[in-house]
Amino acid sequence: MVVGYVIKLIASLVVILFGCTFFTNAVEWFGKRMNLGQGAVGSILAAVGTALPETIIPIIAILFAKGESSHDVGIGAIAGAPFMLGTLAFFITGLAVIVYTLFRKRTLKMNVDLSVFERDLTYFLIVYGIAVLTTFIHNHKVIRRIIAIGLFVAYLIYAKKTLADESDNDEGQELEQLYFTRFLKLPNNLLWILIQLLFSLFLIIYGAHLFVDYVQKVAMLIGVPALILSIIITPIATELPEKLNSIIWIGKNKDTLALGNITGAMVFQSSVPVVFGIIFTPWNLKGITMVSAILAFMSALLNLTWVKIKKSVNPIALLFGGVLYLIFLGYIFL
Repeated sequence: MVVGYVIKLIASLVVILFGCTFFTNAVEWFGKRMNLGQGAVGSILAAVGTALPETIIPIIAILFAKGESSHDVGIGAIAGAPFMLGTLAFFITGLAVIVYTLFRKRTLKMNVDLSVFERDLTYFLIVYGIAVLTTFIHNHKVIRRIIAIGLFVAYLIYAKKTLADESDNDEGQELEQLYFTRFLKLPNNLLWILIQLLFSLFLIIYGAHLFVDYVQKVAMLIGVPALILSIIITPIATELPEKLNSIIWIGKNKDTLALGNITGAMVFQSSVPVVFGIIFTPWNLKGITMVSAILAFMSALLNLTWVKIKKSVNPIALLFGGVLYLIFLGYIFL
């Protein structure tokens, strides 16, 4: 039975990878048709597109599930998403640069629009910092709601500014032919770009749903404790699309898109879902949830400081996200 689920697990991973490949291709073409810069495509279109599916789950749990445990699960999922992105996703991106370099597919130098990277991390630190600090006034519901509305407005301002800013850095790459055009001989127009985009999102969502389900079943069959499953394994699985998108873009030397996909998702996850958490739950962050929030904040602050001082993004600095993740594991098990 375990072998059967493992095979299904691999098959679902292939579905996600297939979906991500078509998604990155379609979202680049959509950005080109809309005359959007690389920063806007990565930080808004790609980030929200891949983050939205896993965001809906904790929101539904908070709004419709009953009991304190459902609130705890929702809060944990909301706080856990920026943590996974700021630690593991950064680590995997840095590692991808190194691996591609070893295979002579690119160089270690990352060609990133620094204004996009700095803007995203600055917004994240401000918005997420306010969200985390709100836990210390969790008994003041009116103030919490005002803060929640402010966070949502802050994201709208961020999105407007990002979409308005045109990136001067086209990363020197021509776009690959739209895959629906290449493989199905369909016209390359806005309609078919949108259809490919929706098709790829469906594959990502469906594949991710299967992947999480099979991971949970395999974990239970081999006796993995529920704590490890809920805090470590499932969050890694749900953030898989962002990681795979970034790996694909790193391989194509489209580093602004690769990092924007992660940092844009961090901004989105730290504001929009948090609004529901602050308004509809006690929003009392503690224990593992607070530790994950602090580590996510540290990762963003480290990378922003590095960019401010060195005027570049370094894959070695991104690897530090893995160290922070190990600290998190140490907190849980030691």
